Parts: sequence; C-alpha cells; structure tokens
Amino acid sequence: MKLYFSPTSPYVRKVMVLLHETDQLQDVELVTAATTPIDPSEALLAKVPLTKVPALERPDGPTLFDSRVICAFLNNRAKAGLYQEGAAQWDVLTLEALADGILDAALLITYEGRMRPEDKQWDGWADAQWDKIERACAALNQRWMAHLSGSLDMGQVAVACALGYLDFRHDARGWRKGNDALAAWCENFAERPSMVATQPPT
Repeated sequence: MKLYFSPTSPYVRKVMVLLHETDQLQDVELVTAATTPIDPSEALLAKVPLTKVPALERPDGPTLFDSRVICAFLNNRAKAGLYQEGAAQWDVLTLEALADGILDAALLITYEGRMRPEDKQWDGWADAQWDKIERACAALNQRWMAHLSGSLDMGQVAVACALGYLDFRHDARGWRKGNDALAAWCENFAERPSMVATQPPT
C-alpha cells in the first residue's frame, strides 16, 4: 500500500498515529504529496478527485481518501478495535467528527492567513472559525473527559491530533484557557510514542 501524505497535515497525523499504534507502519510506503486548494498535487489527480491527503492506494481496490475512511479501513485491517462496538461506537465516531471539525476550522484560519492575498483577508472570518474551536474545546473539557481518559480509541487519537495542530499553527490564540482538564489530558497523551514519532516538523 502507498500512503500519500504531508508531514504537516493533521489529518495525515491521525493515520500515522494509527499505523504506529497498530504496528502497520511497515506495510505502507510513504509518498510525499505537496498539495493545497490552489495548487493540487499532480501525483494525486488521477487517484483522488479532491486532491487531498491523506490518500491510501491499495493493490486490490480504489484509492481511499478522507482520514476517517482510511482510519476505519486500517483499524478493520488490524482488527484493532479502535472504534469500539455497540453503543460506544457512536461516541467514538462523534468524538472523531468533533475533532475533525476543529481541524476544518483551524485549517480555514491557516489558509486565510497564508494563501489569501493580504488585501482580501478578513479577520472576522478567522475569528468566527476560532469561535467554533473554542466551543468545541469547551465541550471536550466539560462533557468528554471521562471518555478521553478511557482505553485508547480513534476519538482520542483524533482529538489529540487536532489539539496538536492548534499548538502547531495557532498556539497564540490559547485554546487551553478555561480548559484545564483537557489541557492536562493533552499533555499526557502527547507523550505516547506514536504521538512523539508523528510530531510535525518545526
């Protein structure tokens, strides 16, 4: 299998953490694919119509894309149980969706500041995206700590990668303020070998 990736993508990091946690890293060839909304990767055009990473090329089926699809596939392949079963599965999926929503908003802020021409940038847009992130972090801190403190699952991995991206690109905005329990959990989770091994380059 080939994983098209960017080392700074938080969605890629989710997949990489899963590969480490399930001992599947040796089964995947990593292929760097630099791609942005305004400069799509030529290597991805024939495989992924959205030209987004991560993308997982398989020998026995179409290329998979979207980190949630790839994570579910790799979890199933390893029979890792990272999505749990029964009613708990929906909690994991909801938590992963919340984490990906944080990433979606954070990336919009990043793109606003780095890709849109300066004279067309709108602070109000970026602030509105940060409002979503603040609400999500508050919800995690108030409602999800029992789950986050439980046995490892993809919801936890997704949240840790989302918060790691906030530290990487938007640390100055201070997501930790008022979220002491979440901040302590994140600091502890970041010490896992899979998280250390997948830190984005500075």
